[in-house]
Amino acid sequence: MRKISDTITRLAALRAGQGFQSNGQGRDRLSDLGDFGSNPGALGARIYVPDDLPDAAPLVVVLHGCTQTAAGYDDGSGWSQLADQEGFALLFPEQQRANNPNLCFNWFVPSDTKRNGGEALSIRQMIEAVVVEYGLDRKRIFITGLSAGGAMTSAMLACYPEVFAGGAIIAGLPYGIAKTIPEAFDRMRGHGMPSQRQLGKALRDASPHKGPWPSISVWHGSTDQTVASSNADAIIAQWRAIHGLNARSTRSEKVDGHSRNVWCNAKGQELIEEHRIAGMGHGTPLERAGDAALGAGGPYMLDVGISSTRHIARFWGIAKPCVKRDAKIKPAKANNEALAPGFARAFSIPKAGVPNVPHSAKRANIPPSQKPNSAAEIRKVIEDALRSAGLMH
Repeated sequence: MRKISDTITRLAALRAGQGFQSNGQGRDRLSDLGDFGSNPGALGARIYVPDDLPDAAPLVVVLHGCTQTAAGYDDGSGWSQLADQEGFALLFPEQQRANNPNLCFNWFVPSDTKRNGGEALSIRQMIEAVVVEYGLDRKRIFITGLSAGGAMTSAMLACYPEVFAGGAIIAGLPYGIAKTIPEAFDRMRGHGMPSQRQLGKALRDASPHKGPWPSISVWHGSTDQTVASSNADAIIAQWRAIHGLNARSTRSEKVDGHSRNVWCNAKGQELIEEHRIAGMGHGTPLERAGDAALGAGGPYMLDVGISSTRHIARFWGIAKPCVKRDAKIKPAKANNEALAPGFARAFSIPKAGVPNVPHSAKRANIPPSQKPNSAAEIRKVIEDALRSAGLMH
């Protein structure tokens, strides 16, 4: 593990480089969820429910990336557009600046990524509230996220595997690989990754669940300089271990000109898919032309000729097959990678802990969380160092 001083020095160097442009707010099609439980992670919650939502519809939980908002990520990714077309509900947990100044989900903080605690419990409470409110299908709940949201998606799939039928991790990281700021930064760069055995153990130890397990879709750009593509390999290894699958994929193919690998069980069911997007940096892959077009381009929202939103929904079985086209691949623009400092600056220390005073326990029906224990002196040293580097206010 690197020394904290080394990590802060490198973070400061990134910060001193090219500036970061936050994703524009775009159209806001979302509504506030309102009260949903004790909310120990102090998150916001926004939803989108189509006017003609059918009974027992699926639910998709969408987690934005650093510096983004729920509405901005929805506008960029096109999830609410697809919800109108295919008939499912959407839940967008939203980070607050009081928790993380750069609006990153705190995927590297153990108290926020454990079952029945912190931000993970807040998201679980939101899910329960939305399912009850709109009579959604508990067997068709899915979750996806970008970058820090992708890492938190890994955490939710690990902590509550019984809740989700499937998950999709875009430019994210595996579960349980970082418990400190230096570890988080190292793992982003692909340093010190645990073995497959350790990855599988972290997943199994996160909950008492014994199976069945969610199906997993993994997306990563081949030229991502913010989160090393070895993280995609580690995510696949983690879930192959839990599903008992071989290292070699069952099938390899081209989808919209990009590589797709699939791992199936003995019955031929697709349990894991990997999309490696050639020439793409850090962000969510979009298709903005043709019949399959969804979303809007912008920082972290990269038009590379394939709609991850539409393909993920198809993989989950909640959307029609994507239209096949002979399209020229659009490499991501080089300046998209200038967004890297935004994610690197994410590692400012989050809240010390929010007292959990349940006021809707009956609605959520989830055990209360415990206030996390923290070493105040260590926290002060790290906070002072981050402030000195200009990485925390």
